[in-house]
Amino acid sequence: MADKEGKASSEGEFAKRIDPAKDNLTQEQLKYIRRVELDQWKKKSQKLRGRNIITGLAIGAVVMGIYGYTFFSVSQEKIMDEIDQEAKVAARIRGSKTGAN
Repeated sequence: MADKEGKASSEGEFAKRIDPAKDNLTQEQLKYIRRVELDQWKKKSQKLRGRNIITGLAIGAVVMGIYGYTFFSVSQEKIMDEIDQEAKVAARIRGSKTGAN
């Protein structure tokens, strides 16, 4: 719309916030409100689902990385082999106690 001076008017009707519990609404109006709310909820849930999938994949990647690194580092350690070698050497030094002297 243009006012008397030729400028565009930004005046218009604004959406009025209503409370379905307090205002007397028809069944058709209540169904429309529910349908619009459901559409908005579906749109938001799709965004959340995408974010949840990305977050889940990121957490899974971190967990698998830690798991893989742990197995790799444990396989590199030779602690048990060194302990076994020390035990064999100690057993040879002491000698067997069942043999005759």
